[in-house]
Amino acid sequence: MSINKDLVAASSTALVLAILAEGDSYGYAILKRVRDLSGGELEWTDGMLYPVLHRLERSALVEARWAKAESGRQRKYYRITDAGRGQLADERRQWQTVDKTLGKIWS
Repeated sequence: MSINKDLVAASSTALVLAILAEGDSYGYAILKRVRDLSGGELEWTDGMLYPVLHRLERSALVEARWAKAESGRQRKYYRITDAGRGQLADERRQWQTVDKTLGKIWS
């Protein structure tokens, strides 16, 4: 099944913030976490993820830092900020309302 690109875009902020609320992460690991959480239904690309991360960084919802991975390679790690946690709470409320509303009409 292919997920509508508008739905993917609409959910991207909530998903990225929720993943970063679990702990600091880097691009490939975020892509893998989205794929794992969706059972492979959501296959994000670098070209979709990095604009979201950069927008969240510009909005001060996430912060980025370079660090050396265990492999010795430099990676850019992202972490959620306090403002990002507030935004995530708001996103959660909004998505719960949408889910509840759809659940009522589809049942």
